[in-house]
Amino acid sequence: MQNKFYEKHIKKCIALAKKGEGNVSPNPLVGAVILDKNGNLAGYGWHKKCGQAHAEINALNMAEANGIDVKGGTAFVSLEPCSHYGKTPPCADKLIEKGIKKVVAGCVDPNPKVAGRGLKKLKDAGIEVVCGVLEDECKKLNEIFIKNQTQKAPFIAVKTAVTLDGKIATRTGNSKWITSEKSRNFVQKLRNRYDAILSGSGTVIADNPSLTCRLKKGVNPVRIIIDSNAITPADANVYNNDGTKVILAVKEDITPDKLKKYSAGVEILKCPLNEKSGKINLVYLVDKLYEKGIMSILIEAGGALNGAFFKEGLVDRLYQFIAPKVLGDNSAQCFIQGFEIPKIDDGISFELDGVKRFGQDVLLTLSRL
Repeated sequence: MQNKFYEKHIKKCIALAKKGEGNVSPNPLVGAVILDKNGNLAGYGWHKKCGQAHAEINALNMAEANGIDVKGGTAFVSLEPCSHYGKTPPCADKLIEKGIKKVVAGCVDPNPKVAGRGLKKLKDAGIEVVCGVLEDECKKLNEIFIKNQTQKAPFIAVKTAVTLDGKIATRTGNSKWITSEKSRNFVQKLRNRYDAILSGSGTVIADNPSLTCRLKKGVNPVRIIIDSNAITPADANVYNNDGTKVILAVKEDITPDKLKKYSAGVEILKCPLNEKSGKINLVYLVDKLYEKGIMSILIEAGGALNGAFFKEGLVDRLYQFIAPKVLGDNSAQCFIQGFEIPKIDDGISFELDGVKRFGQDVLLTLSRL
């Protein structure tokens, strides 16, 4: 019974945490619920924006604003309370100060500056601590943050919209629209979730996408265009000066005359070429993007670029929208290309994380094994 009670409130924390999507990077998504000593709701909150108050503080502030004493109460939080001074003071200290009697956490914070120290500080202060409630769900909530902290690399996802036979466009390049409007609306939520959206020169030239987030109160991701020879037109929609950062990845020996057509608002990132493929070195590019503070990347590109990222082992997640259509054309474009695999067992394997339906379309969310 106790476990069900804990899970109920940690689920609330997870739902609250998701309200911060698009605004908290490079911080984690965190939600908190606080009950008074009698088990009544005292306050709740979530981390709303990087640099602002954490979830626990927002929950405590709500309780105080409502005149509720939380001494002897219980705090539920999706991630271990922080124990160090960053842009804000330690949440663990505030919970101790307010006289919280018990803290229930979803999972340990992977940040080396915390990593169990917050829980220890609470225990040392005589607070009962329970950790690991809905741990897998809480880790999934912050898979981006966990990879950032443990691997010092951005979390990378590929989004595709395909027919039943895996095609993203006809042989002529026509692709509008494979999936329904409901599916395309959900893509806006994905764009809001990631720091950056990445595409290639072929997609920019063929489709002239804007690569913006069209959600109400959504945040436009940084736009990254891989265009080694700078062949994309300077007036393409992705280069529109709407205040969104744009990074153009080109080969390192490109001549200045090819770049002068782009506005000063386009950041040029020169990259070495991969010796085998003769294309932009994606490992180098990803490392540089992480150094620039880009913690997560959503790729919306053609089959060749998708395949290159998969070949380098850089993809963590695949969002595959599937429409009930068939092209049946060997010359139609596939969502992933560039492999020569003679045996089925040598193919790329995934773990299915979830299935959603959008009208007649299906979204498979997969992690690469």
